[in-house]
Amino acid sequence: MITTDDTDPLAPQREAAFFYGLFLRGHAAEELRQDIDVPRNTLDKWMKARDYEPRFRESLRRVYSYRKQVLAIFDGLVLNEQNRPRLQ
Repeated sequence: MITTDDTDPLAPQREAAFFYGLFLRGHAAEELRQDIDVPRNTLDKWMKARDYEPRFRESLRRVYSYRKQVLAIFDGLVLNEQNRPRLQ
């Protein structure tokens, strides 16, 4: 994962663009989605851990939300690429 600053509103777009570049170089979209995504059951598991402090739990929620945002942007880029007319 690329490190981000919470004050950088373009961070999700930059990270999605990074993964989109990998997609354009031939990496499978589904494999990239798995690399980007944090499944809901993983977040639930994190939230159930008893030894996590409230501030850390809030950070985990932000990570989850951020990853979902990156995934949505990536999916939009892939969809646009797949719908783009091809020149022959």
